[in-house]
Amino acid sequence: MRVWFNGSVLNDPAEAAIRVDDHGLTVGDGVFEAVKIVNGQPFALTRHLDRLTGSAAGLGLPAPDLDEIRTAIKAVTAGQDLALGRLRVTWTAGPAPMGSGRGGGPPSLVVVAAPMVPAEASTVAVRVPWVRNERSPVAGLKTTSYAENVVALAYARERGATEAIFGNTLGNVCEGTGSNLCYVIDGEARTPTLASGCLAGVTRALVLQWCGVVEVDEPMSVLDDADELFLVSTTRDVQAIRRLDDRELPSPGPVTAAAMAAWAAGEAQGIDP
Repeated sequence: MRVWFNGSVLNDPAEAAIRVDDHGLTVGDGVFEAVKIVNGQPFALTRHLDRLTGSAAGLGLPAPDLDEIRTAIKAVTAGQDLALGRLRVTWTAGPAPMGSGRGGGPPSLVVVAAPMVPAEASTVAVRVPWVRNERSPVAGLKTTSYAENVVALAYARERGATEAIFGNTLGNVCEGTGSNLCYVIDGEARTPTLASGCLAGVTRALVLQWCGVVEVDEPMSVLDDADELFLVSTTRDVQAIRRLDDRELPSPGPVTAAAMAAWAAGEAQGIDP
């Protein structure tokens, strides 16, 4: 693992760097991106940096310096053997009083690169009893405030699953803790619209482009009738769900398998689609 913090690479990636009064630490006042590294290069980086900038604007943070971030990425990936890795770019509000009010910065930039284990071809997911609020002021933003995801994922893991599926306040399908959900009805792959409150996933956007997935908002009960289910995310790519709650599913079914093949073909066309 290699770490860049506010202008330079740390000599020891485990050394203390961020201030204890950084608003990203004390109240989660920050945004981030997780980017897949393929053969030492960040995949779909332009899309990720565009979303980072949008998340920062939505949270009211200053715009990050994208040139500095690209410099940091080169610094933390250089010399590492990263056939497959994960890049984490975090942008926080910086030092502030110990409360919700901001202190005026300056913002903090942390960029980390580390190896990543490939995701399995299929997984298990469960629906959780909590919901996403599609009317939240941070709905759709990739903020560092992930506490509800931590709780939901712990709930899932206690039940032998690797992902937790949220509905929203309307009772419609929304998303996973760190992934977007797709489901298949009568041969058609579907995923919730952004109006559901789900994250505008980079992998989701490419799956819409490459795999023929249709956007629609439907009740959570539609998952009981789905012929296939799959997750899409930076760390999962396209991953079949072999069991949702207690219901067994094809892993992968034909539509999911076609989406996997389309993803692999699209990804092979270039590192920054």
